[in-house]
Amino acid sequence: MLLIRKEQPSDYKQTEDVIQQAFQNVAYSNGKEHELVRALRTSNEFVPELSLVSKQGKTITGHILFTTVEIKNAGNSLIGLSLAPLSVLPEYQNQGIGTALITFGLTTAARLDFSVVVVLGHKEYYPKFGFVKASAYNIKPPFAVEDDLYMVKELQAGVLTTTQGTVHYSPVFML
Repeated sequence: MLLIRKEQPSDYKQTEDVIQQAFQNVAYSNGKEHELVRALRTSNEFVPELSLVSKQGKTITGHILFTTVEIKNAGNSLIGLSLAPLSVLPEYQNQGIGTALITFGLTTAARLDFSVVVVLGHKEYYPKFGFVKASAYNIKPPFAVEDDLYMVKELQAGVLTTTQGTVHYSPVFML
């Protein structure tokens, strides 16, 4: 049976192993996603309730992390979330664990009153969860990326009609 819960400090080592294994053979990976997560845990943008693990028995099978971002332009700004990274052990992939982590994470984020989430990810995968091209709302990443890969999701209806600008991430992402 799959259990999803908040990550605990005692999980950190096993979670980092999961992240390393999940990205081990991914072409676009720099192999340092586990180091990014370790650094984000100590950043101001870390939201402990949104660092989640999936477990089957005693094994952590997956992890998802949402950290705060600021979407801003000259006139205003909005605090939202970034979904990054999502990791599932290779032997547990394609069993619905990623879907369960995303769904649980988005529900938790909405319950915590966050209104928007951005993600850089697979253009065929994330739209299943309601993500759309961020450019459709004039929301831009702070880096060059293919338009179809940078997406946004409203957690509060209508928030994107009054929000536009560039997404500012934790400085940790730039390390």
